[in-house]
Amino acid sequence: MSDMNERRGVPEGWDRSGLAPWTYLNDELAEIEKDKLFRRHWQLACHVSNLPERGSYITFDMAGERAIVMRGEDGQVRAFHNLCRHRGSRVLDKKRGVCKKVMICPFHGWGYNLDGTLRSPSAPESLPKLDSVEHGLKPIELDIWMGFVFLRFLPGDQPRISELLARHEEEVTPYNAEEMVPVYGGFWRQEMAVNWKAVRDVDNEGYHVPMAHPGLQDLYGKNYYDEPIVNGTNRSFAELTESPSHLWSVRHYKKILPDFPNLPASSKRAWLYIGIFPNTVISFYPESAAFYQEFPLASGRTVQRGATYRYAEESRAMRLSRYLSERIDKLTTEEDTQLIKWTCEAMESSAFDGIILSDREYGVRAYHDKLRELLPVMAMPEAPAPGTVATVNARLSEERADAAE
Repeated sequence: MSDMNERRGVPEGWDRSGLAPWTYLNDELAEIEKDKLFRRHWQLACHVSNLPERGSYITFDMAGERAIVMRGEDGQVRAFHNLCRHRGSRVLDKKRGVCKKVMICPFHGWGYNLDGTLRSPSAPESLPKLDSVEHGLKPIELDIWMGFVFLRFLPGDQPRISELLARHEEEVTPYNAEEMVPVYGGFWRQEMAVNWKAVRDVDNEGYHVPMAHPGLQDLYGKNYYDEPIVNGTNRSFAELTESPSHLWSVRHYKKILPDFPNLPASSKRAWLYIGIFPNTVISFYPESAAFYQEFPLASGRTVQRGATYRYAEESRAMRLSRYLSERIDKLTTEEDTQLIKWTCEAMESSAFDGIILSDREYGVRAYHDKLRELLPVMAMPEAPAPGTVATVNARLSEERADAAE
């Protein structure tokens, strides 16, 4: 990697410290994060190909929210809160499926049309007259980019996802991601006994790749660089090396990977990652695309979720390439999981007094700065008194707003 790439977007004399350990251990802060970061920012729910026919749906749970994403009878993709307007039951309880005509709540049998409007309550004579729209399933804001379906549960300052990702559009368009299809039909999901920010910390830098990821080092070596977060997104790019590889999966991936006429020369043998604040990464490989994300359950409990997509017309060489890249990714995920656990354990140690970031880890600092911008309480070196984290954060936010006027 050249010196220019090592210092891409890195200022002189920057603060090399990170977030205080308490921010990884505090359940009060985790609840504020759910509201301010996760419910008010775009979340990737699925791809349009997960909804192949009219009435097909997926359910998506995150940070206390429950959503239905469904393709209506008119072919339009919509999202609703998965809460019956009667008693709040889940209307659909499966992870995915197809509703031919109507969604029926399993609690009392209220029915909803595929556009979310109320079709009929059970025993309507026992109820006041209900309006089909007013008492239909509550809609959720939705936006689609390159086939990926994003939701926002509560209003926020983040631009629409299509605007947010506009700067990446020229580079991503040749992959034809909107025409891809699911590899396994559904989504993978795992729970981890870590803080969600520790997942981002490991993912936001490539400094650890040579030591911690033999597969990735064998795949692209020094031909990798990270760009720090800018206006809510960040980018990482890795060009495959043509030098001999030691690992079986990497060696055969480089050998089997076919030519992709749809891609420019710079992308034919390269891996691209687009990060979306606060918690999502979409990866684009020559033969496939994928996404992964994480959500907090509590300060020390995190859910990871993701899916992989492929070209609808897939040759044998493309399929084998995808199989090999998935093997490389699986090993990388296992290695990262161990690193994440170790960094979280460090936060509880009496000997831990903070981190010292390399220039190659400036992406971690830039991400932490964004967190402190939105949640100023996270800039405090010590945790506020128990029961006061939300109050202190609100006061600091008000003081910042007053100072900006």
